[in-house]
Amino acid sequence: MSMLIYVETSIPSFYFETRREVEMQARRNWTRLWWNLAKPGVNLVTGFPVLAELGLAPSPKREQTLQLLSDLEVLPPDEEVDEIVAVYLAHKLMPLEALGDAHHLALAAYHHCDMLVTWNCKHIANANKLPHIRRVNALLGLETPALVTPLELLEKDHENET
Repeated sequence: MSMLIYVETSIPSFYFETRREVEMQARRNWTRLWWNLAKPGVNLVTGFPVLAELGLAPSPKREQTLQLLSDLEVLPPDEEVDEIVAVYLAHKLMPLEALGDAHHLALAAYHHCDMLVTWNCKHIANANKLPHIRRVNALLGLETPALVTPLELLEKDHENET
């Protein structure tokens, strides 16, 4: 059975990062390394909120990022996902201004993704929020996908080589 990984907006965005700060260039490099690795047994998917968010990026980044994701399955909107998002907001899992982040997490959990890969360490891949995310998802009868960065996945791939 293949592993299902949800690709959040920050991944294609950092793939084409142009900011010159060392931290931004490091994230770009780690993102590209992870993206370009052969991933046997892995199925990458994304969601409609990712395409909507990337659609707001300036040109040429908008076209580049959407092209990068063009071969990925797009998880469709669903009434049940909207209900999950409403529960996330009610339990203050995500603030209202992070509605897209709530949608990413809800889509990944609802569609039984094994992982959600992101550079969003404020609202998604945040170790301090993980127990709360797990509690709310458990109340909803949902598994919480692993919330990881490309760097963490590179480290896992490196561990498997040794």
